[in-house]
Amino acid sequence: MSKLLLNLRNVADDEIQDVTALLDQAGIAHYRTEPSPWGISWGGIWLRDDADQPRAKALMAEYQQARGVRVRAERQAALRDGTAETFGSLLQRRPLFVVAVLLGMLAAAALVLLPFMLLRG
Repeated sequence: MSKLLLNLRNVADDEIQDVTALLDQAGIAHYRTEPSPWGISWGGIWLRDDADQPRAKALMAEYQQARGVRVRAERQAALRDGTAETFGSLLQRRPLFVVAVLLGMLAAAALVLLPFMLLRG
């Protein structure tokens, strides 16, 4: 029976390529499912053989540790260089998007707090 190794929700394309290459190099049989068009499933990388799960998880732990170190270093370098995306740069680049998201957050907070305000009054 197949085992899910990696849910692909919010996983970058380069990470998907790295993981599949890692599994190929290790000789671990796997396949990928694509996300559903309706957002019910986010897709995943699946192991064909249950027996490969411990080895695949160990490889993933090593990979994710190394990737975390590399990505944090890249982010720090981008912050030092002034090329990292920040709230200010996003606001300059996509002001309508930022305003819409903030208004959505305020509306959600108001809906959550509304019952408490009605109980007080």
